[in-house]
Amino acid sequence: MTPNLSFTTGDAQAASTVLTASATQLQARGRTLWPPDRLTPEHLQRHYPPGGWHVAWPEAEPKPGLDRGPVGCFCLLTSDPPFWPHDPPGEALYLHKLAVHPSAQGQGLAHTLLQEAARVTALAGRPWLKLDTDAARPALHHLYDSFGFERCGQRDVFGLTVILYRLPVRRAGGGLR
Repeated sequence: MTPNLSFTTGDAQAASTVLTASATQLQARGRTLWPPDRLTPEHLQRHYPPGGWHVAWPEAEPKPGLDRGPVGCFCLLTSDPPFWPHDPPGEALYLHKLAVHPSAQGQGLAHTLLQEAARVTALAGRPWLKLDTDAARPALHHLYDSFGFERCGQRDVFGLTVILYRLPVRRAGGGLR
């Protein structure tokens, strides 16, 4: 069951909390996704636009003894030349650093985060939400495929082979086309 969430923008500190917890959990399982030293608030502020961060918070009161901390995050960019060098300006928003805090995993929050990213993309008047993901991450491929993203290519960037995905969104009213 997906809990009700509220979203804030621009909070690199909260995004760092979610990303670091998620990366640390994956690293403990032997599946490093992002190096934790690149997930500090300072690094995130230096390499991502401050307004691009979207952080999910639970609306319900936490159980006694539990923190009401952030449960998910993602960053939206207005351009992404390394991965999408031929896209014309204004065609898409580009999703990066989607993560669900380990304490909130297994509740369908990844799809909720993707819904929010699609909604923000539509409100921005962009016809596409695009992303890239490591070609060697079948669980992430399944997530994006199951949400309705279409695979539209493959690239080698920064020594990594990635699959490119895109999702059409409505220009007005939010949601999927």
